[in-house]
Amino acid sequence: MKKQFFACAISMAFAASAMAQVTVSESWARATVPAAKASGAFMLLQSAQDARLVGVETTVANAELHQMSMENNVMKMSEIDGLDLPAGKAVELKPGSYHVMLMQLKRQLKEGDTVPLKLTFEKKDKKRETVEVQVPVKPINYSPSARAHAGH
Repeated sequence: MKKQFFACAISMAFAASAMAQVTVSESWARATVPAAKASGAFMLLQSAQDARLVGVETTVANAELHQMSMENNVMKMSEIDGLDLPAGKAVELKPGSYHVMLMQLKRQLKEGDTVPLKLTFEKKDKKRETVEVQVPVKPINYSPSARAHAGH
């Protein structure tokens, strides 16, 4: 009986660690002026296995996954339905690129506040994982220091 219990406990531990495959780091959201109705959230995502960011939610705004691109010398922003995360490679959400767009803000985002984000990831086997993050709000003029992400 003890052997079965330990085997079960070990398999549950492995199953739990297999689900926690996506890490979120260096997250931040841009502060807003009082009347602003939009902002952005940015972060570094890394998955141990191929995955896709397929959803984002927050209680402080309508949230969508967006990308920015140059078309005919004009910067355009558009919603995307997901963002691929290749196994073992960091994917950066940053200003002027992929980001979480926060629209119809319910309150001003002030430096020092946090924005609760719920990120939904889908693996190749269609299983989903949700990661909840408390994203710190940085000053309007904040610019992350230059980071050397070798191999990114």
